[in-house]
Amino acid sequence: MQILIWVFILSVFSLSFAETISQAPPVCSQADRAALLNFKAKIVKDTTESLSSWIGRDCCSGDWEGVQCNPAGRVTTVALQRPARDSSFFMKGTLSSSLGTLHFLEVLVISGMKLISGPIPENFSNLTRLTQLVLEDNALEGNIPSGLGHLSLLQTLSLAGNHFKGLVPPSLGNLRNLVLFNLGRNSLTGQIPSSFKNLVRLQSVDFSFNLLSGFIPEFIGQFKNITFIDLSNNHLSGHLPISLFNLVALSDLSLSHNQLIGSIPDQIGNLKSLASLSLSNNKFTGHIPASISKLQNLWSLNLSRNGFSDPIPVISSRGIPSLLSIDVSFNNLSLGTVPDWIKDRQLSDVNLAGCKLRGNLPKFTRPDSLSSIDLSNNFLTGGISSFLTNMTSLQKLKLSNNQLKFDLSELKVPDAISSIDIHTNQVFGSLSSILNNRTSSFLEVIDVSNNLITGAIPEFTEGLNLKVLNIGSNKIAGQIPSSISNLVELERLDISRNQISGTIPPSLGQLVKLQWLDISINRLTGKIPTTLLGIQGMRHVSFRANRLCGEIPQGRPYNIFPASAYAHNLCLCGKPMPPCRGKI
Repeated sequence: MQILIWVFILSVFSLSFAETISQAPPVCSQADRAALLNFKAKIVKDTTESLSSWIGRDCCSGDWEGVQCNPAGRVTTVALQRPARDSSFFMKGTLSSSLGTLHFLEVLVISGMKLISGPIPENFSNLTRLTQLVLEDNALEGNIPSGLGHLSLLQTLSLAGNHFKGLVPPSLGNLRNLVLFNLGRNSLTGQIPSSFKNLVRLQSVDFSFNLLSGFIPEFIGQFKNITFIDLSNNHLSGHLPISLFNLVALSDLSLSHNQLIGSIPDQIGNLKSLASLSLSNNKFTGHIPASISKLQNLWSLNLSRNGFSDPIPVISSRGIPSLLSIDVSFNNLSLGTVPDWIKDRQLSDVNLAGCKLRGNLPKFTRPDSLSSIDLSNNFLTGGISSFLTNMTSLQKLKLSNNQLKFDLSELKVPDAISSIDIHTNQVFGSLSSILNNRTSSFLEVIDVSNNLITGAIPEFTEGLNLKVLNIGSNKIAGQIPSSISNLVELERLDISRNQISGTIPPSLGQLVKLQWLDISINRLTGKIPTTLLGIQGMRHVSFRANRLCGEIPQGRPYNIFPASAYAHNLCLCGKPMPPCRGKI
């Protein structure tokens, strides 16, 4: 009986041992381990600390961050992505050609590392098992290797956000399995290669923010599965290809910031899945087609900065039911008043700048839905007191360059407002109406420049998060309050062309985030305080045309700004002005 028990125990142990062996992680190929360590050696700094886990003899143990292997112990995945957008995380170094010897590699992702520079090694063309190659948001440079066209299994290719230049290799047209193709945010030149007509499985293409030229190819209409096209911010020219409007699955189309001409054809109504359309900053002319009302899924429409002319189509209440954002600013439109079909909708963003609007500010039927409104560069004259009523969700207000005449005390802005821009009007009153102890901590931008505002600069309470304060070109007097140091988030301050007197408070030097300072053409006296040397990120200053005297703070960047920044004062001296003589 005891023998049988031992036999049973031994058999159970054997089964358990065999099961343990079958579940044990593979031991990595020493050749692959050596290749990974060569890559690690080329990274001279790694604040992500991902590579600090690459220790020990077994790269397939699961302890090497971003590394995965197949059952035979060959590396199939190297995926290193910056853990967050925090700028403190990066890798500095180059891509080692040793990665090109990982012949079983299927996924290679090294993205968001910012400071990995140099070229893509030519031997990456040997990685013929790759299905994903993502090297975006680094500092890679040179030309895109034509050998990447040999990676016939690739489904995802993203080289976006680097410094690549030169032509787009026609060989990439061999990647017939490609589904996602992203070369955006580089400096690529030339035309879109005709070989790309072979990429019939594409679902997403992004070549934005390059220097591409030529026409949008007619073969784009062959990409029947495509849902996303972004060719914006290039030098593309010519007309819109008619084949483009065969893409019934297309949901996002951005061709903005190019040199496209002609009109928008009526066939645009065929894009039944379109949710976002941006054609801004081109040279389109003619009328906005009424067929745009057939785009039942469209929520964002941006046709701004073109040459579209009247009349604007009248969209029925059932047309474009999903619309949330509309921008037709800066065309050749003479609307006179805001069309009813825009006023009566539940929109979040309305941009009708430069549309020759006249009379009083419009009254929207659903003001509570608006989060951003831009009616600048028009001929609007009044109605501010009722305009903002019930705009409880408003975050950005832009009414600049109109003929509005009202007291600042009438400007009852919502609590959630983050940006107020009413520059170049005829606004009067005191700044204390909008800058006081009730000012919201959400408010980041105030631009009331070039108006008729009087009084003094008010005291600033703690807790304000202003990043931009522009009160230039008014009739503001008094002194700069020392409490300006409470604006700890301030990046841009312009109080120029007023009647401000007194001295520059030393507390101004506590605004360490300040990048732009203009206090020119006032009546300021005394010295420029040396505390400003604490603001090391300053990119622009102007102390011009005051009554300042004494030595300019002798440290960067103040002693290397142009002399014009200090000109027309009483007796400023020291670099970049003439040397000081005697005691000042």
